[in-house]
Amino acid sequence: MSFPDKEKRQKCWDSRDRYWECLDKSGDQMEKCMEVRAVYETTCPSQWVKHFDRKREYLKFKERIQNDGLQTACGPVASKNSLTVPRQRVYRQTVTTFT
Repeated sequence: MSFPDKEKRQKCWDSRDRYWECLDKSGDQMEKCMEVRAVYETTCPSQWVKHFDRKREYLKFKERIQNDGLQTACGPVASKNSLTVPRQRVYRQTVTTFT
């Protein structure tokens, strides 16, 4: 695979943006965006499609964490919308001197 020229890269990014916009409007229901997805997959190299898909998942995950907080097995962790104060970790410092 050769690296896409500027025009092909721009078409790829535009089709990715249209696909993501479709997903945002449809509430991430892929069934409603299959036609746009097909254009996205044909205009972008397959490795780029994989990368952009993972990036979108990460950005959605990051947004959910920032807005709703992180749920762990030990309970919720404070988020920016939470009024709780996160616990501080205390570390002991060990100093060894050699004589």
